[in-house]
Amino acid sequence: MMLMAKTSYSDSFRVWDAPLRLFHWLLVAAITIAFLSSEGDSGIADWHMAAGWTAAVLLVFRLVWGFIGGEHARFANFVRPSRLLSHVRELVTGHPQRTIGHNPLGALAVLAMLIATGAVLWTGIQVDAGQADEDLHEAIAYGLLALIGVHVAAVVLMSVFTRENLARAMVTGRKSVALHPGAHDARRPAVVAVLLAVLVIGMTVFGILRYDSAAFSAQSHGEAKQGHEIEGGTAVQGEDNDRD
Repeated sequence: MMLMAKTSYSDSFRVWDAPLRLFHWLLVAAITIAFLSSEGDSGIADWHMAAGWTAAVLLVFRLVWGFIGGEHARFANFVRPSRLLSHVRELVTGHPQRTIGHNPLGALAVLAMLIATGAVLWTGIQVDAGQADEDLHEAIAYGLLALIGVHVAAVVLMSVFTRENLARAMVTGRKSVALHPGAHDARRPAVVAVLLAVLVIGMTVFGILRYDSAAFSAQSHGEAKQGHEIEGGTAVQGEDNDRD
């Protein structure tokens, strides 16, 4: 069983597009930093919010990319209900079929993690604004970590069952032709899709910076909250002056 055998371009085919792979590993980094910086006494605590805002930008990108991205990045190619039950039966017997893109349960896991990430980010913003309980934010965050743990375990398990290194495919973007006879390169995302994604990212970053000018720099929770109060007070004062 050669899970780590190298795959050259001549005996492999394209599956995951570069923007999707970049998103995947940047989100891994952002969530890792956010978790490690979540405690106030952490040496990188001041980077917690920057990591969260970065994850927010990545999430917006992924939602857009799910409609305009490469072939296997699109939500339309994710879950086929007709395959879900048969996939579960295959797992129970220990002989799941190899899939080119996400397998049915893997696709559901991705959707669940995207939803959980969005919930963590939203409650984090509300906590920062003093409008939500921090315990709720932490509970959802730990739920996200649990989903990630299940996802990682499933990737390892599926790699063993199918004798295919799934993690490596998310690095190289390619899978072995020998394991998928007749498979062909996935359609690349259109140039206009890449340009649109860049535009959406730029608009998202701009909107975040309008809300919090120090969003992507080191800052304590207290500093951020104070900054929002000052900005909010300035806006209210400006409206009062306009009325006068």
